[in-house]
Amino acid sequence: MKNMHDMWQGALFNALCEHASFEEIGQWIEAPKDRAHGDLAFPCFPLAKRQRRAPSAIAEDLAATLTHDEFARVEAVGGYVNVFFKKDSLSRQVLQSIVVQKSAYGSFVTGKSARVPIDFSSPNIAKPFSMGHLRSTVIGNALALLAEKNGFLPERINYIGDWGTQFGKLIVAYQRWGSEAEVRQAPIQTLYKLYVRFHEEAEKEPELDDEGRAWFVRLEQGDEEAVALWTWFRQESIVAFQHLYDRLGITFDRIQGEAYYNDRMKAVMTHLQEAGLLEESDGALVVRLDDEGLPPCLFQKKDGSSLYATRDLAAVYHRNEELSPARLLYVVGQEQSLHFKQIQAVLTRLGVEKQKQPEHVAFGLLLSDGKKMSTRRGRVIFWRMF
Repeated sequence: MKNMHDMWQGALFNALCEHASFEEIGQWIEAPKDRAHGDLAFPCFPLAKRQRRAPSAIAEDLAATLTHDEFARVEAVGGYVNVFFKKDSLSRQVLQSIVVQKSAYGSFVTGKSARVPIDFSSPNIAKPFSMGHLRSTVIGNALALLAEKNGFLPERINYIGDWGTQFGKLIVAYQRWGSEAEVRQAPIQTLYKLYVRFHEEAEKEPELDDEGRAWFVRLEQGDEEAVALWTWFRQESIVAFQHLYDRLGITFDRIQGEAYYNDRMKAVMTHLQEAGLLEESDGALVVRLDDEGLPPCLFQKKDGSSLYATRDLAAVYHRNEELSPARLLYVVGQEQSLHFKQIQAVLTRLGVEKQKQPEHVAFGLLLSDGKKMSTRRGRVIFWRMF
């Protein structure tokens, strides 16, 4: 687009500036959907009233004045001036600009060094890297590169899934069926198999779910055994993920998972309570969002444990306080749209301005044999890391 912009300032702009301002030209000029109508097209309809002439007549006059070495041809068609560039000449110009400017090519200062935290990748520990997380990783990194080119300061954040009831379940699975030697030999594959087995066994033995929930409560309360196992699972996972990031050439400014906000969740609950938003529902604590047409947002289970929404709210407050961002981007699958709508609604009720709320950059859901993938059922496509 920079070269197109330069072209407007050249022969094309000089011819048009007698009839409209630079701002108007920039607004009106367009790239036709059908390439048979040119590389750029200028509609003369906005000038018709100003000049009190037919758009087609204006187009004929403008087309006659547009003669330049870079134009293969110029046509007046139905009130439009269609311009065709000489592709070989324009390509040489682009390549020469890249050689001269090198890494600065295509850069702008629009962002004025404003910070833009980008939450992306965010795989779950103790599980293989899925194709969905790969998409988040690639899209998030692309956004960070674009932000840099436009003068922003992106903050690449890997918000890994390292907290929640699933880790209580994993601890139970490891204690029942796990082997330290097997985990050390193939950590991710072994832990994932244990996680799948837990859910298979829980269908026959439902009390396993209660046991898993109880262990997560112990983990949140700082139980020594639970913390030691969780720390080990987490470290092994991060090492395995790093192999993939190295292959992709992707780096992060910070790896701060959900667990990072464990000591901030009490403040979040207090804030919600003081704002009069929390209500009890079957022993759990929720924020009702009926006025927004949304289901209640659950912030604390009846056993006292936190949820994803609790941790996400803590992360939003922390990132706003620490980084003073221009925008908060979250590159997460489309299936999490409801969650982000709920978080945005709660933040609005708390008086948080729109700019400081999460902005969901969604991507589509991958299906396997026409079905939604599920790690707990062992139905998922993984990215091969080695």
